[in-house]
Amino acid sequence: MRSGYDPAEVDALIGRIESTLGRGMPTVEPVTADDVRRATFRAKRGGYVETAVDFALEAFVVALETQAKRPVRLAMAEPTGEMLREEWFETQAARVERVAFRPGRMGTGYNEDEIDAFLDRIVATLRGTTDFPVTAKEVRAAKFSTVLFRSGYLIADVDSFLAGIADVLEQRR
Repeated sequence: MRSGYDPAEVDALIGRIESTLGRGMPTVEPVTADDVRRATFRAKRGGYVETAVDFALEAFVVALETQAKRPVRLAMAEPTGEMLREEWFETQAARVERVAFRPGRMGTGYNEDEIDAFLDRIVATLRGTTDFPVTAKEVRAAKFSTVLFRSGYLIADVDSFLAGIADVLEQRR
């Protein structure tokens, strides 16, 4: 048996990363890309293969840096006190209308027309002006065409933004 990174230590860090990215259980201690870069693990017989873990952690670093540069962060808290519920949803709709996604890298990205049309449906849902509202489940399951060698929206930006929108739509019930 060969030695590798201690699985318990690696799993604990990955749990924090997933929580920070909004994919795991909420934690009180979010992790930054620099925290991941500085991470060290004890060696343990039968542990994880170091190169595989290092490769995965580099991908997480990219995801954490992308999240830190998101174009718009939506207010996720339920409206309270001075802001009425409908005013809060109007504020969220206005944020959706103002979102600006970065262009895709190397001539690839999501089809801009499809994303813009989908965002229009979300705005109508938030404002309560549609007979066919978009659900949080639909937002999470949405698939879009990608474009090559023409302008498109950066896929990571759109996916991150829509994840936040899905959380907002869950409060629309």
